[in-house]
Amino acid sequence: MELHCEPLTGGIYVYSSQEHRFGTDAFLLAAFAGWRRKDLAVDLGTGCGIIPMIMQRDSPPEHVWGVEIQEQGIEQFRMGIEKSGLSPEKITPVLADLKSLPDDMPFEKCDLVTCNPPYKAYQAGIESTLTAQKIARHEALCNIYDVCAAAKRLLKFGGRLCICNRPERLADCMDAMRLNGIEPKRLRLVAKNFESAPWLFLLEGKKGSKPFMQIEPQLHIRTENGDSEEIRRLYEPFAREDGKQK
Repeated sequence: MELHCEPLTGGIYVYSSQEHRFGTDAFLLAAFAGWRRKDLAVDLGTGCGIIPMIMQRDSPPEHVWGVEIQEQGIEQFRMGIEKSGLSPEKITPVLADLKSLPDDMPFEKCDLVTCNPPYKAYQAGIESTLTAQKIARHEALCNIYDVCAAAKRLLKFGGRLCICNRPERLADCMDAMRLNGIEPKRLRLVAKNFESAPWLFLLEGKKGSKPFMQIEPQLHIRTENGDSEEIRRLYEPFAREDGKQK
């Protein structure tokens, strides 16, 4: 297994591999979630731990748990925590299936749950042929309804669930939230440029909240002059140590 140590500056590092890596959507989701210092947070399907590690870069939450079903992802997460010198009192990797979370998780206490879930509906097949990439991209081991059910167990009243997904799954995600008592409250679409259709959405729901949704301005990744100003601001704190941006 070939690992790459990715610096996020500020002494924070993430280990990526071909099986467990990250992209722009992780940074977009972390920024959209807007965690606070006092928060108890859980990232479901954390992979190599990119979102919990991003949270350590600036004003980290009181505590964040990263839940991942694949042992290799958790090992990469642990390596990043060790390399970064982070305290186990602030960040905890959890090797578990989000459909059967361990008893020591902070049930009904969390302020924030995040999840960058598999985007594609799973086509029935032989589970033994699953690869790490298929598990990350397809709803093979869990689906959006499982994610929202887990979030319902973790969130306190008024707690927030923040997810990202492809636009064609928006109705499914809203339905899954509402079935679990999490009301969709904030939506933002993401497009590659001003001319293209959105390729991603960011959605926030609140447990026990009343219906009312805020639609935020569309986020554009690029302009005719290169990366948009918002994307440059997003990545600025995560520039590589050699001076090149990620």
